[in-house]
Amino acid sequence: MSITLMLLTAFALRSPAGDSPDGERLRFARDVRPILSEYCFACHGPDARKREAELRLDTRAGLLGEGGAAGVVVPGDLTKSELWQRVDAADAMERMPPEVAQKELPPAARDTLRRWIEQGAPWEGHWAYEPMTRPEVPSGAAHPIDAFLRVELPAHGLAPQPPADRRTLLRRLSLDLIGLPPTAAELDAFLADGAADAYERQVERLLASPHYGERMAIGWLDLVRYADSVGYHGDQEMSVSPFRDYVIDAFNENLPFDRFTIEQLAGDLLPEPTLRQQVASGYNRLGRMSAEGGVQPKEYLAKYIAERVRNLGGTWLGSTLGCCECHDHKYDPFKTRDFYSFEAFFADLEEQGLYSGAENSGAWGPRIAVPTVEQRETLKRLDAAIADARRQLETETPALAVERAAWEAAQVAWLPLQPITATSDGGATLTVLPDGSLLASGASPDTDTYRLAFDALPDGITALRLEVLPDDSLPNRGPGRAGNGNFVLSELVARSVAAAAATAVTFASAQASFEQTGAAGDNPYGKWAVAGAIDGDAKGPTWGWAVMEQAGRANTAVFTTTAPIAGSAATRLELELHQQLGAGSHTLGRLRLSCTTAPPPFAADALPPDVAAALARPIAERSEAQRAQIAAHHRSIAPSLAPLRAQIEALTQQHAAQDSTITRTLVARSVAPREVRVLARGNWMDESGEVREPAFPSFLPSLDAPTGRRLTRLDLARWLVDPDHPLTARVFVNRLWKQFFGAGLSRRVDDLGSQGEWPSHPELLDWLARHFVDSHFDVKGVVRLLVTSAAYRQSSSASSADETADPDNRWLARQGRFRVDAELVRDIALQASGLLVERIGGRSVRPYQPAGYWAYLNFPTREWQADTGEALYRRGIYVHWQRQYLHPSLIAFDAPSREECAADRSRSNTPVQALVLLNDPIYVEAARVLAERMVREGGPSAAERIADGFVRTVARPPRPDEVAVLERLLESQTAAYRADPEAARALIAVGAAPVASDLDPIELAAWTAVARTLLNLHETITRD
Repeated sequence: MSITLMLLTAFALRSPAGDSPDGERLRFARDVRPILSEYCFACHGPDARKREAELRLDTRAGLLGEGGAAGVVVPGDLTKSELWQRVDAADAMERMPPEVAQKELPPAARDTLRRWIEQGAPWEGHWAYEPMTRPEVPSGAAHPIDAFLRVELPAHGLAPQPPADRRTLLRRLSLDLIGLPPTAAELDAFLADGAADAYERQVERLLASPHYGERMAIGWLDLVRYADSVGYHGDQEMSVSPFRDYVIDAFNENLPFDRFTIEQLAGDLLPEPTLRQQVASGYNRLGRMSAEGGVQPKEYLAKYIAERVRNLGGTWLGSTLGCCECHDHKYDPFKTRDFYSFEAFFADLEEQGLYSGAENSGAWGPRIAVPTVEQRETLKRLDAAIADARRQLETETPALAVERAAWEAAQVAWLPLQPITATSDGGATLTVLPDGSLLASGASPDTDTYRLAFDALPDGITALRLEVLPDDSLPNRGPGRAGNGNFVLSELVARSVAAAAATAVTFASAQASFEQTGAAGDNPYGKWAVAGAIDGDAKGPTWGWAVMEQAGRANTAVFTTTAPIAGSAATRLELELHQQLGAGSHTLGRLRLSCTTAPPPFAADALPPDVAAALARPIAERSEAQRAQIAAHHRSIAPSLAPLRAQIEALTQQHAAQDSTITRTLVARSVAPREVRVLARGNWMDESGEVREPAFPSFLPSLDAPTGRRLTRLDLARWLVDPDHPLTARVFVNRLWKQFFGAGLSRRVDDLGSQGEWPSHPELLDWLARHFVDSHFDVKGVVRLLVTSAAYRQSSSASSADETADPDNRWLARQGRFRVDAELVRDIALQASGLLVERIGGRSVRPYQPAGYWAYLNFPTREWQADTGEALYRRGIYVHWQRQYLHPSLIAFDAPSREECAADRSRSNTPVQALVLLNDPIYVEAARVLAERMVREGGPSAAERIADGFVRTVARPPRPDEVAVLERLLESQTAAYRADPEAARALIAVGAAPVASDLDPIELAAWTAVARTLLNLHETITRD
């Protein structure tokens, strides 16, 4: 049956699946398919590998036959319908479902099958997969939503409830749209506004509030599994808070839902993506990641990409795709090949199976800086100041030229020493590089001695220079060969030997110990520092040494003699570099040697090689580049430019400090896509499955395939929001309906498939979905439509007869009444007390949390550090979301861990929740501050103060009996605290907010008990 025929007959519908009275025309999709899905599809459904007797009951052909082949149902004839004969069989061996299935068909379900066959067995496709239409709005109501709803009510003996009172209505609207109760001033203004459009103007005010985005973001963050930690193993932190702020801003700006979808799935693939679009692409990085040492990277890459498909299905398709990882869906038309084709869309994401887990910049993959406007302006100002100072530094002046000439005349000429032989006792290979340095490779024993020989020594050597250098081939870029790039040189022995002599010339040995405290070159630690001690030898000249640190270069040790060393073309210099630490390959990786015959001092003699080479040439023979090198180096050390260099250094440090405060966020980065194969039963080690390319399920509308190129995540996003896609809009508006009425039109908001639920009002759902698409995905437009309906504004109260006729409020003759989301419980308390800090966005915050709660959190071990100041009083949406150890107050009120897509939060009412409201420090503190406000602003009498607290918490004045109860509580608590003043002081000391010094501690503690009671009321945390 077509969707058109379904809609033409839909107004005759009166009951949900399985509850159609005799004589009513049954609907296959509503009444019959759910029965078959629950009791038959496991063996006779879409999954070919589990299908018995080659019989499908999820298709028209399987049920009714096709192309001359008989089906198992003969319309109108029970005796010829094998389906009926099997479900009604007396013999247990013949009856279906079989006993082994452990699913006995209830009598009501069997009766429904019987009546459906008798009525001619009309068949129709699953409602969620049929094309959307825009049904004609029934007459009889000014608002389209009310028109659709009121068609159904008379048949169930129901009538709409009258409008809620104005206080309840504004509180409901405020909690639904911004997640905060109205203030007393807002209530008074609304109560005093007699204009016909007073309510509509409240709607517009709240839709325009920046808090609207915070309220709307909660559900979306559940769907896309937003969290501040990685979830697996050590559950380390990751920085993604800018993504959360993107979602808030998107709702506030009413970003069309199609753009919202595209930017998250493929913001990085858009032409010249903006910073915001790159941040949005972080959606692809919100899944769990692991840094566990035993991880098999390939296995976890398979886990990550499979989770993305599950999240896509849960977030946009309202479909449970997870089972398709191992087999065809048992209830819906999704195939295993569809699952891996979806995976192929995400195969281009740059990621690792195993991450480092270290708390540094690159721990979790690609990320970008997301500065605030203020931070961006500060960096811009500092950049300009640094550029101006550098221009001054590079400006040539006559005085600087004179200073440089004097400096050049005083420079020491270092002569490079290139070894004629270089050997290693430990078997390392010492290779001479083009710049004259030596690079060790090959064997790397715990101890070693490098033996070097140099010939044709100049006469009168006064110092020897040893440079240690970084190299990409060395661990951590060197200069040592230890795992962290460290080295230890325990002794350096130098001998001057005549070429024809058999023994060494009398010459001292020098010892030096080198200790790593950093790293060289562009290594992240900055520089290498060298420290050591000299053990002189009385036989000859003594060698001393000094450390020469050069920014961005390796460190240098200079060894000097007390008297010049005679030399000639026939003299050879022999060096032994003893490396005897014995702690595991702490040998030198790269070094360079040179000498000088200049007189001391040598404090400024560690010149870069290119500068030294330039200085060695006569002035007239220097090239323009060499003159520039000399000038640039001199400017870096000239005493007259020291203040300017200090200014640049200070500005650079300010820039670095400012940059370090900028939040970074994980983003998607596209690389060449990896191969995706169908994994047999999800086995990541099995590579025998077929290779899958990106593709869309065959039973859903498809985009026109691009010619000659592979489909991308951008194509996937555009497919999801194509106007003809049957699922995306239905899924989204159904979830909006749940937010504003308490349950979806189809109550399984996480599954619109065969295991879901037939909508109570399918035409209304289709009309809303089509309206949403035709409005260019205007989210605020749909929200406005929902909250301006009479159905939304009606009372949630109902007579006992109405509750008996419709206990679940399926037909919406009244509004829903339900507890608010976990984040809003805290927000309500902070708002009532006046502690709430209403700043939008920013890093995640850490309110009070029980000590030791993270005791079992390892790799690394850590303890919760509560924030201070305003961060303690930010809204619940900003609370740090630790997947394995979610804040206990959030858990108590049913917040999900967000390890996976969470489309539907449960709602509970437990004693633990009452204990949280009574004892969590934030609620005790909020109660104390609320008590202060009640005492100061409520009035002189207890009754007036109680009334003030009622308005702040539940937006209404108290009844006389409520006042009487709380007055008795106040009296008893006052007496108790008079008897135990220390208990009073302990109570009001809870929390960081300053305690009012002008109020009597006993009086304040007693009123705090009253305020704790108000915050603990079911009504306070219930949206009515």
